[in-house]
Amino acid sequence: MSHQKSVWLPPAGMLATYRGRSRQSMRNVRVVAEASAGRMVVEAIGKKGLLVRLTVKRDNLAPMQPDLFD
Repeated sequence: MSHQKSVWLPPAGMLATYRGRSRQSMRNVRVVAEASAGRMVVEAIGKKGLLVRLTVKRDNLAPMQPDLFD
């Protein structure tokens, strides 16, 4: 019996959590656009504090968890 994951497709401008190569590295990102082959273009704050654009797999994105002030 196969188990299918539900596909979460965030719209452009939405905030999401990106789980990187190591599951311990998580960062908040903003979705810019949908790319091809199940990938998304996102923006994040880089190591030098500048805005960087990354192309990541959609499977590695998750909705942000509720915040303290939500």
